[in-house]
Amino acid sequence: MSIHQYTANYLTFTREDWASLRDSVPMTLGEDDLEKLRGINEHISLQEVRDIYLPLTRLLNLYVKTRQGRSAVLDDFLLRDRTIKAPFIIGIAGSVAVGKSTTARLLQALLSRWPEHPRVELVTTDGFLYPNQVLNERDLMRRKGFPESYDIRSLVRFLRDIRAGEEKVYAPVYSHLSYDITGEMKCIEQPDILILEGLNVLQSGMDYPQDPHRVFISDFLDFSIYVDADTPALEKWYVDRFMKFRSSAFLDPDAYFHHYTLISEAEAVKTAKKIWREINGKNLGENILPTRDRANLVLKKYDDHAIDAVVLKK
Repeated sequence: MSIHQYTANYLTFTREDWASLRDSVPMTLGEDDLEKLRGINEHISLQEVRDIYLPLTRLLNLYVKTRQGRSAVLDDFLLRDRTIKAPFIIGIAGSVAVGKSTTARLLQALLSRWPEHPRVELVTTDGFLYPNQVLNERDLMRRKGFPESYDIRSLVRFLRDIRAGEEKVYAPVYSHLSYDITGEMKCIEQPDILILEGLNVLQSGMDYPQDPHRVFISDFLDFSIYVDADTPALEKWYVDRFMKFRSSAFLDPDAYFHHYTLISEAEAVKTAKKIWREINGKNLGENILPTRDRANLVLKKYDDHAIDAVVLKK
């Protein structure tokens, strides 16, 4: 593993050094909790939660408390009702198959156990992809996950309403089984923290030349995390995950990718590598990896999925 790409703008911590910053943060998850939070191809352990995620939640808690204090000062100055709640928004970005969804679920579970911010909601930007019908009409199905496949205006409106402290804000729901928007809406009711997870969380105006506007997701984030790994490892993890889905979720006749269970294992591996090469790997190189330097913090994973270094922007 190499971390030479991080510049003097960052502080780089080994796993041991980062773990020492946990201070007295208690462990509030057990093995049963962790089992429910793991992704299909994740091997995260309670020790990694202790070493990596407890210090991270301590840092985030300090940021949240500082933000809450600033908001109270502004409310006092403006003679404004303090019942208006603008949540602290955390963005989590990274490649397909890197494990950012597991990171998001873990942070949601851990942060919700802090008394200062018990209401923690998690939303993925997958829900703001255009429906398959629209993607087909625009010949974008093989560009799913690329910037042009998102209804970025709806996503920005969602974040604008969240930031304004609206009592109820609705986010569309995406199904990985049907590989499409479901029509269901998730109601978000004034959380203390909103975690927004997705490929495009750190993208800005330069990433959307086909849909120019001035406000982007990153404008709403209070803190951002990029889950990182070397590209060969990501490709292997994607293929491994694809094969595990092939022997589980894809077996459902209603699954969008059910037809991949009808071909040989060798053909399935070949197909997964082709999808990575032509879609996910290409999107990583063109649109996702270039946003890494915008993150406040990078979690660097080694070949075995374990986080081996933490890189914090000064």
